[in-house]
Amino acid sequence: MDDTSDRLIAAGTPVFRRTTLALFAAGFSTFAVLYGVQPLMPVFADEFHVSPAESSLALSAPCATLALALLVVSPLSEVWGRKPVMMASLFASAILTLVAVMVPGWYGFLALRALTGFAASGLPAVAMAYLSEEMDARAIGLSMGLLIGGNALGGMVGRLVAGIITDYASWRVGLGTIGVLALVAAVAFAALLPPSRRFQARRMAWREVPGSFGGHFRDPGLPWLFVEPFLLMGGFVSVYNYIGFRLLDPPFSLSQTAIGAIFVVYLAGTFSSAATGEIATRLGRRRVLWLAILLGLAGIAMTASDNLALIIAGIVVVTMSFFGAHSVASSWVGRRALRHRAQASSTYLCAYYLGSSVLGTAGGWFFAHSGWTGIVVFFASLYALALVIALRLSRLAPLQPEG
Repeated sequence: MDDTSDRLIAAGTPVFRRTTLALFAAGFSTFAVLYGVQPLMPVFADEFHVSPAESSLALSAPCATLALALLVVSPLSEVWGRKPVMMASLFASAILTLVAVMVPGWYGFLALRALTGFAASGLPAVAMAYLSEEMDARAIGLSMGLLIGGNALGGMVGRLVAGIITDYASWRVGLGTIGVLALVAAVAFAALLPPSRRFQARRMAWREVPGSFGGHFRDPGLPWLFVEPFLLMGGFVSVYNYIGFRLLDPPFSLSQTAIGAIFVVYLAGTFSSAATGEIATRLGRRRVLWLAILLGLAGIAMTASDNLALIIAGIVVVTMSFFGAHSVASSWVGRRALRHRAQASSTYLCAYYLGSSVLGTAGGWFFAHSGWTGIVVFFASLYALALVIALRLSRLAPLQPEG
């Protein structure tokens, strides 16, 4: 065992690098598996003869099952341990993705996508709890940002690979390739992540579980922090769900490869999540969250243009805004929850994935009735409400030092 085994993990140490690389790979795998279907929604609509809103169920269904499963899986990690639960999650979701591409019918495919979301639930909340327990206070902002950066890179690579391969082969080959990449990432995670050093397994009294969740809602800040990801993710995922439909049609008439390539802007999320996490550690989360959300409102306004370059620039700004805000809010939950951190993290992420599922599909109604203008209005409404909440949170006194 490392000679730092009795201490929290400090930034810049070898164990810090191993830990962040492992969790970066885990975030990559989970987001590639979940969001690799996003540029394929127009293909699903055409092949399976479904509407844009129905095609979004390829993403909404796994996000919904993941959200609900989080509330069960995070207490299990208190019994089985953080690393075993995360490993099982990564391997199962990769294998289910490989199985899903072999199913011929729409409803069978959706059922396997829903199971994939359930399997993927073991990673997100447990990873946040692991970092909150193992990392030094001065390293947690950066490490959480790097975890979310892995999410961003996985989302980008998954979408890009799926889009390009679909143009030259088929969507099944594209999504199958993502499954293989996710399996490789799972192996890397298992090899790199150090076992928990500050976690003590305990027996779970299931009758106590509701109380361990409910206690967080008596805190003056945590309930508002749980609302933020629902609103932010709902607006963000709606942009990515329906931008492909807009850009496939005239006057843009882009190819599936070109639309997949647009997801390279997810690199902006990789940068902004780590950078914003570091800035929030130095300046305080209360001073940074509302500014990140305001940036998103500026970005969505840019996408209202008919100029392709300005639309892409707007998507870059929206992406930076979302990942920056998510990095700040998620690390804030870890710092504010003094007990039952896994449950606090899972509640945050339940709201996050419910936003992706419920609001991501609801955005299809706005798109069907008002085109891209409907998406702009929908996004702006959600982010305006998130901004009001962030300003309220900015006046909240911290329970722990901001560092």
